[in-house]
Amino acid sequence: MTIGFYGAARTVTGSKHLIRLDNGCHILLDCGLFQGMGHSTEPLNAHFAFDAASVHYMILSHAHIDHCGLLPKLVAEGFRGPVFCTPATMDLARVLMLDSARIQEQDSQFERRHLRPGEAAEEPLYTEDDVLQAVSQMKVVPYGKIHHINDALALQFTDAGHILGSAAVHLSIKEHGKETRLSFSGDVGRYNDLLLRAPQAFPQADYIIMESTYGDSLHPAAEPIEQQLYDIIQHTCMVKKGKVVIPAFSVGRTQELLYTLNALELKHRLPDVAYYVDSPLSIEATKVLKHHTEVYNAEVRKTLAVDQDVFAFKGLRFIESAEESKILNRDKRPCVIISSSGMAEGGRVKHHIKNTIDDARNTIVLVGYCEPSSLGGKLAAGEQEVMIFNQSYRVNAEVKSMRSMSAHGDYADLLRFLSCQHPEQVKGLFLVHGEYHVQQEFKQHLSAKGFDNVVIPAFREEVQLI
Repeated sequence: MTIGFYGAARTVTGSKHLIRLDNGCHILLDCGLFQGMGHSTEPLNAHFAFDAASVHYMILSHAHIDHCGLLPKLVAEGFRGPVFCTPATMDLARVLMLDSARIQEQDSQFERRHLRPGEAAEEPLYTEDDVLQAVSQMKVVPYGKIHHINDALALQFTDAGHILGSAAVHLSIKEHGKETRLSFSGDVGRYNDLLLRAPQAFPQADYIIMESTYGDSLHPAAEPIEQQLYDIIQHTCMVKKGKVVIPAFSVGRTQELLYTLNALELKHRLPDVAYYVDSPLSIEATKVLKHHTEVYNAEVRKTLAVDQDVFAFKGLRFIESAEESKILNRDKRPCVIISSSGMAEGGRVKHHIKNTIDDARNTIVLVGYCEPSSLGGKLAAGEQEVMIFNQSYRVNAEVKSMRSMSAHGDYADLLRFLSCQHPEQVKGLFLVHGEYHVQQEFKQHLSAKGFDNVVIPAFREEVQLI
């Protein structure tokens, strides 16, 4: 048995881990899109380092696009097996993948209109039809149920607490007369998430593929998010008469922001300005979350007892059309704009940042992980000048980071997630989904907890399991 690491290896995007059994069976864990990798992004997404048609089964940990975003391309290149995921992941992945296909088609059409003689436009990685075909191959498995894929392969999901439907993957593989237990963490959430249940304990594993995004840091246990958000809006909108622009992933961060703003309204503390969610995808994702109330934690359930819609409040407006978004850019009145993408690499938020970044009255609030080479990453690093749409802009707006809103657990959360394991029984622990320097530090934390067989695989490295 071997594991090939074809994405999220010494980086945080493009999750793809291919298990090859000696009997010829191939199992792919996630099939994510690479994002924010600069000039490398397009070639990384254009070509798999393995034959898509040779994959027999795919298992999807969750619906974030860097975990599911190349599934339709896998289908387009010949994958015809089942895709196992939780019910909420299927609903959410459908929305996100359709949106990805539409964006690619729009980008391709835009390029065609601006081509020079002899130039060729980039073709979309996949179409909406490919997405629908991928969704038709999805097979849902509820949390906790042991699903026998075949006589030699069993699957179980446990709640990873990261986003709606997110799961850690646990496989029991029978080969050569012995059983191997392999777990894949997916992305691990936090134990004090605003909306979701905490990550669950999981059965003892022989091998673990473990995410490490925040493996070198602890999220600040600073003032509550509610107070931070109130202070930023009050100072920017009410005192400076500026705009607050929040790049937020359509899934997770946007809903947490809405929940927090709703909580301020319930306490009669919500600043009296206009609030906009400028992302059709966020609207769809919020609808899916409202449908899957089984993932909510006890505090949200308590709030639901007094408020039927925990994601709505006075002054909130959802922007759907591009024309409405452009009008919003021209409106100079104080307001709060929540828009995707979370790393500020694309989508409408990039236009909002372009139109606000040079004005000191405005504030840009970063609320999640930003890959260092992304626009959000550069703003988080304190760069005073950034490139947006091939033009240079001076960063005069205030830049705030609310890292405590991250959906990824910090190293204390990750170690807590692993605390259900006996380290001496783990033959190999493979760190993925993290920057290399972060993984090296997290490896030291793991060693202090007794995990001695920690490996940081390189991109496209294949490892033979004993």
